[in-house]
Amino acid sequence: MNRYTILVYTENFIGILNRITIIFTRRGINIDALTASESRLDGIHKITIEATVTEEQIVQLTKQIEKVVDVIKAYYFKDDEVVYQEIALYKVPTENLDPGLEKVIRQFNAHIIAAEKEFVVIEFTGHKEDTQALLEILKPFNLLEFSRSGRVAIAKPKFSVQEYLNNQTYNH
Repeated sequence: MNRYTILVYTENFIGILNRITIIFTRRGINIDALTASESRLDGIHKITIEATVTEEQIVQLTKQIEKVVDVIKAYYFKDDEVVYQEIALYKVPTENLDPGLEKVIRQFNAHIIAAEKEFVVIEFTGHKEDTQALLEILKPFNLLEFSRSGRVAIAKPKFSVQEYLNNQTYNH
């Protein structure tokens, strides 16, 4: 089993996440992370899905996703074929601020993005393993809250949804 990223481009965003997640649920496959956003093209959204599956499963999942109404195109990539990051936020009580915490923040190149009377919020961007490592280090500082985004990814191979759309328009 390998970790894969599926990039899905869609026109109509209403209900699309439900229709896509059902494809995974019916196969008993867990979605490790899911993010959705606008793409660079007006009216087209991008959904990034991370899953740990076999190559056969990823091929089948991608084919099924492309059959969903409103999906323009879906691509899958192994981890080494995408540039990806996740953002993590860590809430630490101010009473636990000490030189040890400052050292950890500097070592991870993390940032304090909010400072309130009772707590600070630390932001760190990296791969899941990195954000998890920082989480484990911060637990002894009485971590109050933790939140991590799903994967945000861009494929390394040169391709363009715009080119795909142009070819579809030309071929029809």
